[in-house]
Formats: sequence, C-alpha cells, structure tokens
Amino acid sequence: MKLFTLLGTLCLVLVAVVEAKPKQCRVLNKKRVLAQAQSPFPPTSTSPLDPSGTASTGTGTSAYPSPTAFDYSKDKIRGVNLGGWLLLEPWITPSLFENTGNEQIVDEYTFNTLQDANTVQRILREHWDTWIVEDDFRKIAEAGLNHVRLPFGYWSVPRPGNDPTPYNPDAWPYVMKAIDWARKYNLFVIMDIHGAPGSQNGYDNSGQRMAMPQWHTSAANVNRTLDVVAWLAQTFGGPEYANLVTMIQLMNEPSGFYPEVLSVTRDYYQRSYWIVRPISDHLLVALHDGFQPLSIWSTKTDVPSPDNTIMDTHIYQIFNDPQVTMSWDDKLKATCDQGNTLASYTSREDGFRTYVGEWTTSYTDCAKWLNGRGVGARLDGTRTGSAFIRTCEDITGTSDKFSESYKTWLRRFWDAQTIAFERGNGWVYWTWKTEIAHEWSYSKGLEGGWIPQDPTNHIYNAC
Repeated sequence: MKLFTLLGTLCLVLVAVVEAKPKQCRVLNKKRVLAQAQSPFPPTSTSPLDPSGTASTGTGTSAYPSPTAFDYSKDKIRGVNLGGWLLLEPWITPSLFENTGNEQIVDEYTFNTLQDANTVQRILREHWDTWIVEDDFRKIAEAGLNHVRLPFGYWSVPRPGNDPTPYNPDAWPYVMKAIDWARKYNLFVIMDIHGAPGSQNGYDNSGQRMAMPQWHTSAANVNRTLDVVAWLAQTFGGPEYANLVTMIQLMNEPSGFYPEVLSVTRDYYQRSYWIVRPISDHLLVALHDGFQPLSIWSTKTDVPSPDNTIMDTHIYQIFNDPQVTMSWDDKLKATCDQGNTLASYTSREDGFRTYVGEWTTSYTDCAKWLNGRGVGARLDGTRTGSAFIRTCEDITGTSDKFSESYKTWLRRFWDAQTIAFERGNGWVYWTWKTEIAHEWSYSKGLEGGWIPQDPTNHIYNAC
C-alpha cells in the first residue's frame, strides 16, 4: 500500500509538472499576444528569433558589474564611435584596400566578392584582432567618455536564418568582446545597425556603395532588418545587459532626402518600436533623422510613445561646396546656431531627446577617400566638378605635420561643437581611430592636444 501511495503521489507530481509547463507557456504567449494586439503591424519573421546563438560567439556575462544607470533625461552623452572596425570604410583603413591591388574593391561588399574567401577571412580576422583592443576601451574611459557607439552590418548578426551572403559573417565574437570590455570600463554601448540589406544610403559606410540605395525598394530587405532589430532586442533586452547595452540604433543614415526612402523609413521606425518595446523596457530606440530637419520629427506621430526613444542627428560642415568654402568664423557661428536648434527642438512638447551621433573636428573633406575610394576632395578640386580652393597637404594626414595654429583651430572647433551639442542630449564623436586622417581621430586628438583629456574642459567659448 505504501508503495502504491508513493507511486501515486509521484504520478501526481509528474502530471503537475507536465501540466505546469503548458500553462506557463500560455501565460507568456498571452503577454505576447497582448503586445502584438496593440501593434497595427503584423509579425515580420517566420524564423525563430532565438538569441541562443550568442552562446557560441560571446559570453554574455562578465565578472565586472554594469555601469551605474545613465539618466538620459538629464545626463549628457559623451562618447565615441568605433568606426572602421566591424564594418570597413576605405578612408579609415586605406591600407586594407590598397593591399588588395584591385581598384574595383571600394567597400566591404566588393572586398568580399572580388577576393577569395580564405583571403578575406585571414585579412578580416587580423583586422578585427588588432584595430580595436581592450586597451582602447581603457583609454576611452580614461578620457572621460561614457558611451561607445558600435557600428556593424546586418550580416554580422548571428540570427537564425540570416543570410550574410556575400559578406563574411564572423565579426560577432568581437561585438561580444566589446560589450564585455565596456562593462569592465563602465561604458554604455549603442548598438548601431550601420549597414542594412540593399544599402539604406548607397554609401560605402553601409557596406555597399551604389548610385541609388535599394533597401527601401524591397519588403524582404525591410523585413530582414526588422528581424535583426528583434534579435538584438531579445539578446540584449534582459536584465544582464541593463545599464550596459542601453540603445539600439535602428539604422544609420537612411537617405531621407529621397521621399520614397523617407516614407519607408518612417514606417520601419514605427514597426521597430513595436518589436522592441514589448521585449524590453530599458532599451532606448534610436532613430536617425534621415538627413532631414529635426523639425519634421514628432514624438506624437513618428513613434507610438516617446518613452525611451531618442533622435540621432549627424552634423558635419564638409560635404558640399558651400560648406567647405566657409571661413573659420562662419563655421563657428554655424555650430552655435546648431546648438540653438538642438535646444529649441528638444524643449518642444513633441520633440525627441536628441544627441549628435556623428561629428568631427575636421573642417574639410580632404581625408584620403573620405568621399569614396578613387574620389577626390572638394577643397583642392580633385573631386569631379569641384574648383580648387586651397591645398589639402597641411591639414590632413598624420598629425606630425600639423602646425600649432592648425591644432589651435581644431581645439576651438572641438570646444564650440561640444558646447553646442550639449544643448541637446550630448554627442558621440566620429571616430576613435584612423590610419592616416588624424584630424578625424579622437585618440590622436588626445595625443596631439587638440582634444582635452576631460571633455568638459573648454578653453574657448565660441557660443
């Protein structure tokens, strides 16, 4: 009888356990159904959004505590981009492209398609291993910065079903290394989808240089990008990444000056919000302004809720002929005006919090291949259609040839921009390292003295 009773009890326990699992699943599914019911958009993926793939590509855990929570409503973002590391740009690392011996290799797409896979794997591995290392994170933290923006292509995300062809997809372990280093040195991470399927802007910084972007022309491209957003949210939306991975940049620099791109981008932002928010409350959703005036963007119409959203704007004064011909004083005045715009917009009832996600101390487009491999500069007239204004020889390249007066100007420009941009919610400089264009390099600016070790230390108050 005792044996019978024991077996009966065991059976009841087993039944209870078996029955408990479906009930738990039904509760979770109910929450998901409720979340989806609030969204006007249908699910975008038929593949499982399973973040478990990170187990083989990064630890996801660390012995170091996450940084103290960052208050985006009042604290100022002061950060730097890790450009040219996990997504190649010819002007940042020209040697990688020159060493191919093939002038047709102009972006990461052709870097992969015009070389054999073993060669690409060897070169990229060496580059990933050496371009950014742990010591860079230590230096970034010691420079008083609090954020790193991590640009990567969609092809690097190890989402089940994500087809990276023709790109090499093996950069993800370095993403996870970067996150662990950020945790160790008390830095917050902005996950930046810098390259989208089909290219969102046609620039080499999207991975594929082309005359016209193609991302917006295909629902498959958009849905693949939404799947990446969902995978990132599920991977980094849990408590183990709270106060560490704080922001998902939905897409870098969509070319919103084309109306058809802007329309698709706005829809994509709405759909992305509905993907991220039911998964995670702590992740900020970052929208790039699409090179459009901030005034067209509203928290009342462009997102379902302003909670935990932020606008990213990129401010350069070098990418058209009128800008490169401006005097130094005019550039300083334009910078102060930009600060006024940020202050006015962010204080508007329906204005987004806004940070400047890219900017530079360089005041020209002289850096080799900045406008694309094989493309010259506007300032010295080597770009087709541009007239000669002055030589580039003494204002780009390695900092050992920069004059003291030029370094003083770079410092004045750094001071003016950081003061102006903190009238919004802060800034993230482009970029930490360059091979030869040191006027763009935050690390070389620290060494050369035109960027201060304390980012709140200003000598010149142009604004």
